[in-house]
Amino acid sequence: MNISYNGQALTLSQPHSLLEVIEAQGAQAPYAVALNGQFVPRSGLAEQQLQEGDSIELLSPIQGG
Repeated sequence: MNISYNGQALTLSQPHSLLEVIEAQGAQAPYAVALNGQFVPRSGLAEQQLQEGDSIELLSPIQGG
């Protein structure tokens, strides 16, 4: 299965949840997640199964002034 993670192509050998892929990529909280342009609440990350062609964007807060 081919997906996109923050603009990078990833190939998965078996089905994974959105949370599994995020954790495998070493993401550190806090972050927000968009799947195919739609925000996914943290409570739904483990339930969301990925499909061929999905696009994941991980957004981290930026501090500054």
